[in-house]
Amino acid sequence: MASVEQPCYTLINFPTDTEPHNEMQLKLDLEKGDTKKKIEALKKTIGIILSGEKIPGLLMIIIRFVLPLQDHTIKKLLLIFWEIVPKTTPDGKLMQEMILVCDAYRKDLQHPNEFIRGSTLRFLCKLKEPELLEPLMPAIRACLDHRHSYVRRNAVLAIFTIYRNFEFLIPDAPELVANFLEGEQDMSCKRNAFLMLLHADQERALSYLASRLDNVHSFGDILQLVIVELIYKVCHANPSERSRFIRTVYGLLNSSSAAVRYEAAGTLVTLSSAPAALKAAAACYIDLIVKESDNNVKLIVVGRLAALREEGGEAAARALPDLAMDVLRVLAASDLDVRRHTLHLALQLQLELVAALRKEAARAAAADHDDAARYRQLLVRGLQRRAGARGPRDGALMFPEVAGSVAPALLELVGEGAEPAAVDVLLFLRVALDSFPHLRDHIYQKLLETVTGIRVGKIARSALWLLAEFADTPERAIAALDVLAAVIPTPSSGENKEEEEAAQTKPETAPRQLITSDGTYATQSAFNLPTSGTGPGSGASGGAGRAPLGAALLEGDSFTAACACSALAKLALKLPAAQHARALHRAAALLALHRARGGCGGRGGAAALTADDAEHGARCLQAAAGAAPAARRALLHAPRRALHALLALPGAAHAPLLPAQEAERAPRPRRARAVPVEAGVQFAALAGAGAAAAHHDMFELALNKALQGRSGGASEERGKLSKVTQLTGFSDPVYAEAIVSVNQYDIVLDVLIVNQTDDTLVNCTVELATLGELRLVERPAGVVLGARDFATIKAHVKVASTENAIIFGNIVYEVSGASMDRGVVVLNDIHVDIVDYIQPAVCSDADFRQMWAEFEWENKVAVNTNITDLREYLDHLLASTNMKCLTPDKALSGQCGFMAANLYARSIFGEDALANLSIETPLHKKPAQAAPVVGHVRIRAKSQGMALSLGDKINMMQKAPPQKPPANPTPAA
Repeated sequence: MASVEQPCYTLINFPTDTEPHNEMQLKLDLEKGDTKKKIEALKKTIGIILSGEKIPGLLMIIIRFVLPLQDHTIKKLLLIFWEIVPKTTPDGKLMQEMILVCDAYRKDLQHPNEFIRGSTLRFLCKLKEPELLEPLMPAIRACLDHRHSYVRRNAVLAIFTIYRNFEFLIPDAPELVANFLEGEQDMSCKRNAFLMLLHADQERALSYLASRLDNVHSFGDILQLVIVELIYKVCHANPSERSRFIRTVYGLLNSSSAAVRYEAAGTLVTLSSAPAALKAAAACYIDLIVKESDNNVKLIVVGRLAALREEGGEAAARALPDLAMDVLRVLAASDLDVRRHTLHLALQLQLELVAALRKEAARAAAADHDDAARYRQLLVRGLQRRAGARGPRDGALMFPEVAGSVAPALLELVGEGAEPAAVDVLLFLRVALDSFPHLRDHIYQKLLETVTGIRVGKIARSALWLLAEFADTPERAIAALDVLAAVIPTPSSGENKEEEEAAQTKPETAPRQLITSDGTYATQSAFNLPTSGTGPGSGASGGAGRAPLGAALLEGDSFTAACACSALAKLALKLPAAQHARALHRAAALLALHRARGGCGGRGGAAALTADDAEHGARCLQAAAGAAPAARRALLHAPRRALHALLALPGAAHAPLLPAQEAERAPRPRRARAVPVEAGVQFAALAGAGAAAAHHDMFELALNKALQGRSGGASEERGKLSKVTQLTGFSDPVYAEAIVSVNQYDIVLDVLIVNQTDDTLVNCTVELATLGELRLVERPAGVVLGARDFATIKAHVKVASTENAIIFGNIVYEVSGASMDRGVVVLNDIHVDIVDYIQPAVCSDADFRQMWAEFEWENKVAVNTNITDLREYLDHLLASTNMKCLTPDKALSGQCGFMAANLYARSIFGEDALANLSIETPLHKKPAQAAPVVGHVRIRAKSQGMALSLGDKINMMQKAPPQKPPANPTPAA
């Protein structure tokens, strides 16, 4: 097999609009040009070689006319040139010309300029030819005694690399470096030497460290980082050494370097699970979060602290709650994500945080930055958690003893109801009033004091429902009626005339479209919007100071007035007989006011009731006046049963702070894990001690995770063979297929090319181009394929945005010894799927509706499928688009012939994708069970490309058969 994979150490960016090269001109410039022309010619030569072409005629010219020059720029470029130029013949033997290059290396290692010496030593770390390195070993050893630290530290690195790759060239390297370390004073040189001993001879490294344990705090941060790594590796392999080094790790928690403190804290919790160790590590993390200015670093350390809380078990539960108040110091950060994660962590640590959160809420109330409202909403959700909100997993009540102090603090944030936090406040009040009967009087009284100041219709409707539903005693019912009677005026002819004149002078406004909770459109105009100004009349006298709740009932949307009639009707059934008629009179007065202002058709006034709302209010009045047993049950008992059923659902009590994390923690049904067929079986007993230790080494695990990139979800579980794309036909001279792997920000094409002829193909090159927001990083190098030979070529494509794209191209080759023109095989197009970029995500219903209203790009896709079951179509859609269904399963259950669901996903670039599914099975067809699903899917995104690409994916999905999990997956080994 031909191998084209070569190690790469240097990335060079060349402009794509360069002119084609002229080999004769390059030779002339390199041979007879001045220094500037030689530099430009050398740069062009490096670019040509990196693009995959070979110019063997230039090698000797560069050795003769460029290599002897002493210009520093030319020497830098030569180091890059010697790194990438082929140094062996096709049969694997070293070229004769490289002997002259080796002599030039030796002269540079003895050069009086320390920069040239150090650069040459760094270059020698990249060489993989022992024949070139062997004559240079005496010069490399001599560089250890150079006067300049730059040369010495690079000499150590060169010795380390050579010893690791070719131990026979310098077998005494550990002893040589250990002696060098004993007498060295420069911290960077000591770090490199200690790093080599760490990987090459741990016993010598331990001996050096043991003799200087008391002086570790005085070392530089770069050396301290290596010492922390050594202590971890030694204690991980030999736990009996923990007591020897744990005091040193404790001392490094006070290092002046943030990186050292972070690594020391992580090592400390792996060495000891004692509460004192966990507390010291957590305190170090908190100090790093507070003092570090980078928000990304803050998020990483907060995540590490949360992981410490979860993995520490009982010891963490005892040690960390004392630090909860210190964690709240992080709330001073400006980033909303940092605040959200910090608040979530603090609420897990400590119970008594109500006073601190109230103080933080008061401070946030005066803030005017962009995320101030959302931050106040986070604080409200945090205060909910401190009280009697039901747990998201098991339904148990959490911390009910603080609910009494939380309720007043939350009601302070309601205001007129315009805050995003107002919805969360009323959600909490709903749970608290239902769950804590002993606190009901206190909370109800606070609600009565606040409700008159609410102006926003949605918040007013929720508050009115709470007032009517939890007026369990005559005293509460009378108090609620008094509050409502104070804001509902008695109709009079003079007031009606004044309001009619005001309504006639009010300018008309074009209606605007709003989105309801199920994703459908509703039309709303200025006639039913709550106004910010005060309306004419207040109370019964029609003064100029009408209460905000009165404005919401008389000038807001019509549904608010209908809800007020429903609440008054419910109060009438709970009031004593003497007050029964008073409540009905107030409800009738409200209906009469609206009818007098413009009738029920909405033609004459800003607060005219719609026909549905007018009928709803009248029905409630009739039911309360008649007091039939069925109506009494419907108004008094059915809502409480529905509330109990709702609160029994997981997560219905409060909105989560971190929806994605809490969704991951929710219990999931266990299923057999499938493994790809090409995956190997690993036996830990046969792997050896070194492999077993590396399997659990946190440094190795972190490095492997970084190299692997993000996980691919379900497609990754099916293995690489599921991603093979055939590029040419089986009868073509060159067969090609590719494995397409999507990483974080790039796509890797692993192309297998097979020579299906009996001839030798030279300069066989895969030429690729892209269509869409993709860019080819480098041109794949050409290969030589013998008869029936094959090779693997890798190409990297950079991804710029989340949308569909196409990679196309051809294979160009020449037949060795033939005079024919170059052969070309056209490749099949590779379609890059948008599903590879997006991942399922979770968000709250309020956030979903807010994003739906903000995103301007919408794509409506009609459902055209042969699937007859609604749930089967939804499952097929989720499996094909990699989106998450936000609608709970309970709402999707049942057979009603209609389904509406909200879907959400987020791309790897942080872009949000929303979708609303509205489908049904047509009932007019016979039989209805065999009729295919009809309806539409509406997609909304911030960018046009994502909305269109996701719509194309859904159209393609409807033509494909439904995706189902394998019936008998291969069990994991």
